[in-house]
Amino acid sequence: MARIADYGKLRYELQKKEKEGRRSTKSGITKEIKLSQKIAQHDFDVRVEKTKELLAKGFKVKINIMFRGREMAHKDLGHKLLARFLEVLGDAAKIEAPPKMEGRNLNMLLGPKK
Repeated sequence: MARIADYGKLRYELQKKEKEGRRSTKSGITKEIKLSQKIAQHDFDVRVEKTKELLAKGFKVKINIMFRGREMAHKDLGHKLLARFLEVLGDAAKIEAPPKMEGRNLNMLLGPKK
């Protein structure tokens, strides 16, 4: 009879550990940072710092550049902005999904480096 109670206790402990493990992982949660092609330097710096904070906490970060109207003719400027963003981030992030156009948005997914 004591063995059954021990097994139940063991199962309960394992379930508790699994639940705790699921609660602490944030790799599935994605945060989004929105940029514009005509972003000012200070705003750019603020978004870089916020991205560093989110990556340090373990979140994935989706960088989204929105194009409006005639800006669609200058997609190369959006790619240059993403390259500059990555350069400033340095070793804090790894690219999980390369930049790609989705309609009027240019998206890139970053993950924390371990």
